[in-house]
Amino acid sequence: MSECTHDCSSCGQDCSSRTEESLLAQLNPKSKVRKVYAVVSGKGGVGKSTVTSMLAVAMQKQGHRTAILDADITGPSIPKAFALDSTDAYEDGLLAPAMTRTGIQVMSLNLLLESETAPVVWRGPVLAGAVKQFWTDVYWDNVDYMFVDMPPGTGDVPLTVFQSLPIDGIILVTTPQDLVSMIVAKAVEMAKLMHLPIIGIVENYAWLTCPDCGKKIEVFGKSHVEEMAAKYELPVLARLPIDPKVAGFMDAGEAESVDTDELVDAIHLLAR
Repeated sequence: MSECTHDCSSCGQDCSSRTEESLLAQLNPKSKVRKVYAVVSGKGGVGKSTVTSMLAVAMQKQGHRTAILDADITGPSIPKAFALDSTDAYEDGLLAPAMTRTGIQVMSLNLLLESETAPVVWRGPVLAGAVKQFWTDVYWDNVDYMFVDMPPGTGDVPLTVFQSLPIDGIILVTTPQDLVSMIVAKAVEMAKLMHLPIIGIVENYAWLTCPDCGKKIEVFGKSHVEEMAAKYELPVLARLPIDPKVAGFMDAGEAESVDTDELVDAIHLLAR
């Protein structure tokens, strides 16, 4: 056996000293982010961006400095939810995140486009590279909690986020439909493959309250979130109703006006 040079990249031997090369992207020295949580769903249309916004708003109300990294490059909706349309250069080639009314830091591709309706026709590796740059090339100012609004599915961008960012935990967003529950199960399995902890499940669109009689109507059918949570031994962080007021606030760019009381337990769990 040849003498060890302690350079595993040029060595073909299999020994106990060999270490795997980390794929984590380094945060620039000017930035500081303490905790990173990815908000994930198996498919689109489940209100993942709304839940991401509500989590950030709720955490900000608790006195923590929060941020949103919009990793849904081809469908970025976070800026509209907070009435943001641009960002500025910081220094040394870094970008400054846009700031919401209450001080939430936001970075999204729609802040860099000339028009918010301009399509992003990029291949997977380019999309993934853009998300990675949102982590490395943005001046994140002393952030306590960052929420990453993930694109749906288990493709290139989610894989890049899970490998490149120091994810502290995953929050799964689902709806009562059986089909969505099945797809969320795929996200659970992906998290296991990546050895990432799942904090819990948020069920969105759980019911609609009749404006006339006050009865709760299960528009999407009977909820299966408790069974799914028990199967994977996960807590249900919150069950959110269909609320036209929430949609109205988000469409008007007033995400910080949304009532986030339903997420208080989830926020306390994350803070612990």
